[in-house]
This record gives sequence, structure tokens and C-alpha cells, in this order.
Amino acid sequence: MSPVTESRLRAGLLWSLVRAGFAEQAHYRLAVAAGLFTNVVFGFIRAAVLFAALDASTTAFAGYDRDTLGGYVWISQALLGAITLMAPISSVEERIKNGDIAVDYLRPVPLVAAFALPAVGRAAYTLLPRGVPAVVVGLLTTGWFLPPTPGPYLVGVLSVAVAVVASYLGVHCIGLLGFWVVDTRGIKAFYGILGTFLAGLFVPVDLFPGWLRTLAGFTPFPTFLQYPVDVLSGRVLGAAAWQHLGVQLAWGLALLALALLLERLGRRHLEVQGG
Repeated sequence: MSPVTESRLRAGLLWSLVRAGFAEQAHYRLAVAAGLFTNVVFGFIRAAVLFAALDASTTAFAGYDRDTLGGYVWISQALLGAITLMAPISSVEERIKNGDIAVDYLRPVPLVAAFALPAVGRAAYTLLPRGVPAVVVGLLTTGWFLPPTPGPYLVGVLSVAVAVVASYLGVHCIGLLGFWVVDTRGIKAFYGILGTFLAGLFVPVDLFPGWLRTLAGFTPFPTFLQYPVDVLSGRVLGAAAWQHLGVQLAWGLALLALALLLERLGRRHLEVQGG
């Protein structure tokens, strides 16, 4: 088999994993509808609270006005189904517990790709029936908050794609701790609380006190949600938007490197335990 043919077959295999994840998520239409309803309800609550805080503020509101604040609320709500922040029980963790992970190491696809690519497919499906309608609801109730030029959308698509992959890699690393920890629920709970807060889910990161904003900058969490929201809403433009994307890519590569390291160490640990 020629190298070109082999590369095409491998690319086709990887693409099939993305399609499998997309098709899998398409079967859960009722869950997607429930997620959309929840997103919209919490979007109204968040918008009401933040708009009231904006109206009551006597100082600069971290550069936010009503339009950019509306974009923050509704775009972040639209991305919640695709961005992984709460660290649920992952399939990799379950397969470590029941020993099936040993078979996964023998497959022709790298372990991280075998789990990450279906997750990307599931996220892509979620953005369509759950993300887009949430933005539409926001536009109808809050007013127009999307940027008028195409630039933010072009960079924004890349930013969302990187955020989807990187946020899953974070959860994947938590799941891989199952090689050494019998019960990871405490770790997942801590990760979920810390991640949702520092990602800017409750309030924008720029509204944090200075010390907390600095602390958040030393973690990947703002790049999962706050950064793509800033780009898509047009709050950051031009070179600043590309700088956001560069930071996201750096964190994504760091999490990929960590996942590969944990997989390698976990494989050695599994071989020692299982022979």
C-alpha cells in the first residue's frame, strides 16, 4: 500500500469517527430540545441580572455596554452544549474501570483521537439545533448584538472549533486519572466548579477582581468559553482576536501533550497491573 493511499484511509477513518459522533447525538433529539429550553431560561435569568447590574453601575462596567453584554449572555448560552466544562463521567474512564481500555490501545487510531473525534461530532450537531436557536431568541428579546462585518465570524468559527477540542481534552485528562485513582468524582466536581467559574460562565472574566482575573489567565478555562464569546460578539477585533486564537491554540496543544503523556504513563501502569 502506498503512503498516499494509507494516508487517505487513515483520514477517512478519522472522519468516520467525527460522523459517528454526529449521528449518535442526532438520536437524542428530545435531550437536545430540553437543553435548548434550559439554555433559553437561564439566558433570560443571566441577562436580567447582568443588565440590572449594568444599569446600577456608576463606574465603567469592564468596557461592556448593553449590546456586548447581550452578546456575552446569549453566545455563551449557545455554546454550552458544545463546550465541555462540567467533566461528566467519560467513556475513557469507564473503559479504564472495566479493562476495555487495553483493547483500545491495540486499535489503529490513537487513543486520544478515538475519544476526542466523536466528541467533536457530537458538539457539531449540538451547535445546530441548540446553539443557533438560543442566539435567535437572544436577538429577538435583547436586540441585535452580533458584529456587522464578516471578520469576527471567520475567526470565531476557528475559535469555537479550538475551544470544543481543547475543552474535551481537559475532561479527557481528568478521565485518564482513573488509571491511578479508584474514584475520580471528587476531582471531577472540583474541576467542574473551578472550570465553569473561571471560564466566564457566570460573569465575564473581565469583571473579576484583578487578582482573580490574573489567576484565571494562568488556566485554560477562559479559552474554553470567554475567548470564543469575545471573538464572536466582536468585543475583540483584528489583531486582538487573532491573539485570542493563538492563546487558545497554545492551551489546546498543552492539553493534548498532557493527554498523550497520561495515556503513555497509564499504559505502563496498566501493563504492570495486568501483566
